[in-house]
Amino acid sequence: MKQVGIWARDRRVFDMIKEAAGRLGADASFRLGAHPADFTATSPDLLCVTADAVGWAGAAAITCGVLLLPGAAGQLVRSLRCGCAISYGTSPKDTLTLSSLEGDQICLALQRELSTLDGAAVEEQEWVLPFPTGWDTMDYLAAAGSLLVLGGGEAVSALIPGPQ
Repeated sequence: MKQVGIWARDRRVFDMIKEAAGRLGADASFRLGAHPADFTATSPDLLCVTADAVGWAGAAAITCGVLLLPGAAGQLVRSLRCGCAISYGTSPKDTLTLSSLEGDQICLALQRELSTLDGAAVEEQEWVLPFPTGWDTMDYLAAAGSLLVLGGGEAVSALIPGPQ
């Protein structure tokens, strides 16, 4: 069973990822934490850092397999011990980015190949998906990135409830 940590101030991204992973039937356990100390004993396979995460001072104590973090928090990579780091955000330098947002649709772009936790390759590609009113783009990118690492390109569509 995969261990997934979500470092966030609140439950938004945690709930998005957990619900979508449940729709996928992902074999994973999830832990929400508001501070690095919440992840030091677990060494998650995937640690998703949300854009609103705080408490950077204790980050050096964390070990994880894959670190998913906002591109703006890239300096965090130097503090953590991780197998690989994947950035998300609005910069063209980020691995997972937003290529467009129009009305109720969002286009996510994977800028370079990444590997899932099971070792499968996910090649560069784009997904046009529904974007619910009121959702935050950075939360959406964090959840989509987590699902990519958990289950590959097809897993991203599980973000939106309903027939897949």
